[in-house]
Amino acid sequence: MTSEPESFSDYAAFWPFYLSQHSRRTTRLMHVAGTCLALLAVILSIASFSFGSLLAVPVIGYGIAWIAHAFVEKNKPATFTYPLWSLRGDFHMLWLWFAGRLESEAARYGITT
Repeated sequence: MTSEPESFSDYAAFWPFYLSQHSRRTTRLMHVAGTCLALLAVILSIASFSFGSLLAVPVIGYGIAWIAHAFVEKNKPATFTYPLWSLRGDFHMLWLWFAGRLESEAARYGITT
């Protein structure tokens, strides 16, 4: 597993680290599920004009992801140290999953579980 550097110069430098923190397929899929459910909650909140329910969005999205980190990956979520780049990483993983390229991207960085 990649150790955590003190800082990153840009997102391209952060991405391999972020992906290494999601070394298990189950963790990656739980992140995809959490991101999808969070996006669905945003859409439903807006469609129903229930803007107060938007407060649940981070709980939904990050709750599932943090469960994966605690019980599957057994590491500290990168969100705690790099919140904005981690959010971008979540959407990057989601995009790759929808494109059918998430597992090949992980393999590109030597992540095969």
